[in-house]
Amino acid sequence: MTISYAVVTASDVAYFSYIYSIIPMENYQRATGYLRSAVLFGYTFGAGLGQILISLAGLDYFHINAITLGVVSVAFLLSFWLPKPKRSMFFKGRKAVALGQKSQQTRPVGAADETVSDAGSGKRKMEHNDSTGCYICRHLIYWSLWWALATAGYTQIMNYIQLMWDHIEPSATSSVYNGGVEAACSLVGAAAALSVSHIKVNWTVWGELALGVFSAIGAGAVFLTALTSNIWACYAGYALFKSCYMLLITVTTFQIAANLSLECYALTFGINTFVALVLQTVMTLIFVDEATLGVDIETQFIIYGSYHAAISALFMIRGVYTVCATPSSPGPSDMEKERDDTAEVIYAESF
Repeated sequence: MTISYAVVTASDVAYFSYIYSIIPMENYQRATGYLRSAVLFGYTFGAGLGQILISLAGLDYFHINAITLGVVSVAFLLSFWLPKPKRSMFFKGRKAVALGQKSQQTRPVGAADETVSDAGSGKRKMEHNDSTGCYICRHLIYWSLWWALATAGYTQIMNYIQLMWDHIEPSATSSVYNGGVEAACSLVGAAAALSVSHIKVNWTVWGELALGVFSAIGAGAVFLTALTSNIWACYAGYALFKSCYMLLITVTTFQIAANLSLECYALTFGINTFVALVLQTVMTLIFVDEATLGVDIETQFIIYGSYHAAISALFMIRGVYTVCATPSSPGPSDMEKERDDTAEVIYAESF
């Protein structure tokens, strides 16, 4: 189960990196909205189908898992027909590698070995410059910070929301509609993600404030989920929280991608996701594991709500400062300027 989850997480990072490598940068916002909504529509279909097969057809979980395996296998086969990227998505020592290959053909054997060593050193230096350049721009750091923090909280809530539902309305004494609720929540999240494709906003100015505002709404939804005794109110709180997260993660993804070089996509997405999973693991060890605090499910969700409220406060303050400090006159964004400066520094060092 753990291995399967790791593969799915890695595939998500790889797929978005692949998509950004084959489309023009001006289409990133629209493509990200379409991709995220497509994924959520898939969740909607899967959760809805599972609810129907369990409630009406009476299938057990073994057959549900078998159907899931079949669908995933079909998707795997379809991936072979996807277009190949026109450029490499991995680090290359550009000039160093080229010089090394050319020197191998024109120099004696001993000299060629030395040249290959120099080329390898240049390649390692280029990789270091590219990897550090991914986080030089301060706006990218803020977006990545929100990604890691919010994704950790979202994953934790998603993992334990069904325990909360069972706590409010035990499945042993009532009908279970968890699959249908997941389908409805994913549909709402898909609509939120799709709306990003048509929103025209200067995200460099208003993005951090939007992160703070919608994180506050999500925190309120988590508090509603934790404090209510009505199962339908709990469902509504989860739907609102998920839609806010999906809207913001869609914006965050294309904002980060639009200000990175091609080679940095997978690296940055992977680091952000890794940090999020580390934070989520730490929360599990502290609040869920019986060997540590092992708090009850209601207290857990109050803690998660407080966690998202802290994220909201952080980005609300930063967002207000950014809006107030930004000149009203139009001009190139600070992020674009920093990206150009970063690219110049990286290429100057590499050559």
